Amino acid sequence: MTVGRKTGWFLVAVAAWNFLTWIMFARNLYDAHASGEDRPQGYWIAHSGLIAVNLCLGVVFAVLGLRTLRKP
Repeated sequence: MTVGRKTGWFLVAVAAWNFLTWIMFARNLYDAHASGEDRPQGYWIAHSGLIAVNLCLGVVFAVLGLRTLRKP
């Protein structure tokens, strides 16, 4: 199976979107916690886990996309 340049650009775009949205979400989550928002501890743990997993997926998509774009 070969992956074309369009797919490579798509993966890079998805990675950029992941980084943008999840970093903003992490900042908002931090601000909510710092302001003393009253939520159960599980809420903070679950959302922190989601942020970590999705940022890792963004790295994977970026690496795959950039490898695809570097191929001749």
